[in-house]
Parts: sequence; structure tokens; C-alpha cells
Amino acid sequence: MEKDPEVNALGGALEMCSTDPLTGFFRDGQCNTCAADTGSHTVCAVMTAEFLAFSKYVGNDLSTPRPEFRFPGLNPGDQWCLCAARFLQAHEEGCAPRVNLRATHQRALDIVPLEVLESYKV
Repeated sequence: MEKDPEVNALGGALEMCSTDPLTGFFRDGQCNTCAADTGSHTVCAVMTAEFLAFSKYVGNDLSTPRPEFRFPGLNPGDQWCLCAARFLQAHEEGCAPRVNLRATHQRALDIVPLEVLESYKV
């Protein structure tokens, strides 16, 4: 799988999102993407209790550890490469998490307008 160019939502070099917990479609700590990443795991989001509860409610439990997938479960304050569509859904529902724009891949802009992402920047 060939990665898309590592460019962030602001047009600069894509920065690290998180290595603890290790995130990203490629599990390389960055919100890199490629054609195989159908979920567009491109938004570097800072988890909140409210967002984690929302995500669980809509069917994606990010807070429960899943050792069989080497997934520790997320806590408020953790950074995670979130699916762009899920971020947009959370925005529309009024519970979107904060966003690290320098670690958010430019491909997120295919789904979420930059103005929306900027309104949540850390």
C-alpha cells in the first residue's frame, strides 16, 4: 500500500499524532492514509469523555480495551487518528473533540471543511 503524500491540513509536513497509544491506519503514529483506508483515518483528535461516549453510542467503542487487536482503549486526553466522517458526524451532533491540525492529514479536507476543523483546533 502506497501512502498518500504526508501533508497536513494546513499544507505543511504531517506531524506525529500519537505513539502512546499507537494510532493511524498504518499504526505508525501519524494520520497517514492511502486508497485502502476507506474510513479516512485522517483527523488527529484529542479524545474527550463526551466524544468517547458518543462514539460508543453510535457503534464504535473506542474506550474499551481490545487486547486481541493490541488496542488499549482510549481515555480523555489521548490523541487518535479518527475517521473524518465520524468527526463530521460528531460536529453535527455538537460533541466533536479538539483537533491537532498539524497532525491531521490533508485528505481529511475531502470530507470535513477546513473552517470546521479550525473551529476545534488545539
